[in-house]
Amino acid sequence: MYDKLTAWLRLSAERIHEEATALTALDRAIGDGDHGINMDRGFAAIVATLDETEAPIAEALNEAEASATLLRTAGKRLISTVGGASGPLYGTAFLRAAGAIAAGNGRPAETIVAALEAAAGGVASLGKASPGEKTMLDALVPAAQAARAAIDSGADLAAVVAAARDAAEAGAVGTIPMLATKGRASYLGERSVGHQDPGATSSALLLRALADVASD
Repeated sequence: MYDKLTAWLRLSAERIHEEATALTALDRAIGDGDHGINMDRGFAAIVATLDETEAPIAEALNEAEASATLLRTAGKRLISTVGGASGPLYGTAFLRAAGAIAAGNGRPAETIVAALEAAAGGVASLGKASPGEKTMLDALVPAAQAARAAIDSGADLAAVVAAARDAAEAGAVGTIPMLATKGRASYLGERSVGHQDPGATSSALLLRALADVASD
């Protein structure tokens, strides 16, 4: 799992960089107008840290410990480099996912499901939010639910993550007609309707990258 997660972080950084302008445009409509810029900076910092520490992490720890350390390190980098609410929220998601991986049973598909559920729970707790409020949870919660349903039906890792990806992407699009009731977008009231939430969009982007890596 360590190698897959490393590849995911690197691919995510590439995808975030490619979509930074589009993410910022979404955020400019209903937020501070810096989501793409901030996320790009955060994931660039993750890659820089990987370049410095990846080999020592992999060599010093077992698979679960290395994977958990990898996500824990990534989460801390996001908290320290991504501005606004996104840094703490994404950082918490990564830290909670790391905890789930450390406590996992070693089976990749089941561990990923637990990590997704933990990530969504961490965001909900920190943001005091729930699905339907036009936030990243509108992508993360459906993704975790779809992943759980897939694993319960006997799906393998690739199918589990594909289900999460599809649910997250549908959830992100589903934020367009929503009225924002959390975060900066909530200040706009009815004017927030008709715009796709940038946090849900970046969450879906990350899950698409994970699905691409899992299918290799």
